[in-house]
Amino acid sequence: MYEWLVTYGWVVWLVLFLGLAAIETLTLDLFFAMLSVGALAAMLAAILSAPLFLQVVVFSVVSLLMIVLVRPVALKHLNMGTRDQRSNIERLIGEAAVTLEPVGSRSGTVKIGGDTWTARSGDGSLLPAGEQVAVTRIDGATAVVEPIRPAGGTEPAGPFGQDDGLTGR
Repeated sequence: MYEWLVTYGWVVWLVLFLGLAAIETLTLDLFFAMLSVGALAAMLAAILSAPLFLQVVVFSVVSLLMIVLVRPVALKHLNMGTRDQRSNIERLIGEAAVTLEPVGSRSGTVKIGGDTWTARSGDGSLLPAGEQVAVTRIDGATAVVEPIRPAGGTEPAGPFGQDDGLTGR
């Protein structure tokens, strides 16, 4: 078996390269792509008749360097882009929405654009129906929303000024 690995080790690295590349198509987080580049480098070492332990070292070092140095830069460039280049879910983040029913920490519904979404409040507060909110993130099929605060960050005063005697403010 060892003789076969020495003679045809490049085949093992090729299969590993293709398998890792296939897994990357399912995950799309660039981790397995970096490992597949390491397998490709190890395959090149095998073609150049490097010993098996050196092939494993080449795979490990190249994979680690790709994960540590290349992946963060690649992810940054993938996530960078104009609003029009983002995916459908990413486009919803930051969008204004209207609560259709009270939204609490566990349930509720909002209308984002023309679509109705299940929602929950990000800070756990209860948001009444009809309130303007902003989408902060999407968890599965649930929009996590927070109320849109006025520019000053305070709640508006009563209808007759700061202390109208009726609301206790």
